[in-house]
Amino acid sequence: MKLVEPPSCSSLSTVVFIGRNRRGQWVAQEQNGLYGGLFVSRAQAVKYALFENGQHPETIVELPREIELDMGKRPDIIVSQRAA
Repeated sequence: MKLVEPPSCSSLSTVVFIGRNRRGQWVAQEQNGLYGGLFVSRAQAVKYALFENGQHPETIVELPREIELDMGKRPDIIVSQRAA
């Protein structure tokens, strides 16, 4: 059986949200929860987002509201593969 890797993070359709959580930490998280992290500065959150999304600043969205890191999300592709 051949293992299939998830889609590349460099896809232009990959949106990364950045913003602050309720404790004031900076959060960066891919829209489907594929990757994310907590950061002490906005600059570090943006640097991480750019690294993960293949250097596409146009796909980074800074949110004006609070955002909490949720690493419990299951990307649709994984759920659909398990259902098959």
